[in-house]
Amino acid sequence: MKQQANLIRAGQVIEHEGRRWTVLKQQIITPGKGGAFIQVEMRDLKTGNKTNERWRTADTVERLMTDNKEYTYSYTEGENLVLMDDETFEQLHVPVDLLGDQAAFLQDNMKLEADLVEGDVVGLHLPATVILEVVEADPVVKGQTAASSYKPAKLSNGVKCMVPPFVETGERIVVKTEDSSYVERAKG
Repeated sequence: MKQQANLIRAGQVIEHEGRRWTVLKQQIITPGKGGAFIQVEMRDLKTGNKTNERWRTADTVERLMTDNKEYTYSYTEGENLVLMDDETFEQLHVPVDLLGDQAAFLQDNMKLEADLVEGDVVGLHLPATVILEVVEADPVVKGQTAASSYKPAKLSNGVKCMVPPFVETGERIVVKTEDSSYVERAKG
């Protein structure tokens, strides 16, 4: 399906120069002189190579339609994630690279949303938030609670996160998988 280049968004799959690419980042640039253009960082689905491409906003690109399917994460085997189809119980091997930095948030039996193009997995999406335990947190400095300040903490998956001063080691907190940011204390 043809679409204007300025409508390209991260996560979409496009066809360019006979190859399929997944869009990682996009930015519309308006120079002082001349027309605006869009700069897109994308990864080749077959080789995994990254490239940057620029299009004028009026140009059109071929967007591939994706199907969504839910899988359950089983385990990691080398450079691949092993996912299970809940309906057929078939196992699927997918490169860890599809998740990037979010791979640290994988938990056993986690439900993942996969984007498929003609049966090939081109993207994986984690749940928006996960519950993790704080394994290391700096002590509160007296008077620090007066202003809205945050302190560094290390989570059970090894990721560092900024948390409010009242969060202590051993507490369970809700964290956004998108940017590793603190949401709230875990309930229950």
